Amino acid sequence: MSDEQRPSASPEPGGTASGGPEPEAIRFFGTTWLHHDGGYGLRRAGVAVGSLALAAAGAAVLRFAFQGLEIAAVGPFVGVLVVAGFAICSALAFRRTWDGFVRRRDPAAESAADKSAQSLMFIGFIGSLLAYFCRSLIEAPGEKLCRTEYAAARERHERRRSNRTGNPAARKPRPKRRR
Repeated sequence: MSDEQRPSASPEPGGTASGGPEPEAIRFFGTTWLHHDGGYGLRRAGVAVGSLALAAAGAAVLRFAFQGLEIAAVGPFVGVLVVAGFAICSALAFRRTWDGFVRRRDPAAESAADKSAQSLMFIGFIGSLLAYFCRSLIEAPGEKLCRTEYAAARERHERRRSNRTGNPAARKPRPKRRR
């Protein structure tokens, strides 16, 4: 049974065993980021190597495309324009991907901005892959964000739970008083 399919039963208070919040699964890591178990280190290394290899393969494909422009003899202006376009789109994609690891985007503002940025992200895929590579050297991409959200959810759960007087159904019956 893989880590994503395994039901998580956290022995910690406020975890899933006591009905508390569940940790969010991260792409390629599932919930292994929580305790750094289940091959977490190997997964991080795999994401780092895989994203760097895909970025290198993407750069090779772009090089072939640029060679096609050279063969077509379109001129130096178009060549500079294409290189600058890919560089700018890659930088924007890197920044947008990196920000996604640090903070959540506003869902209300995301609809219009997300559609306009899709083409930039598609063109700048190398920047997005390099952001995955750089972040996986530090932690699982998005781990810090998920960890802070999970800690806040656990704290809210513990506060709500400690404020309650208990489950009335689980109480022992009071002994009857004599009059």
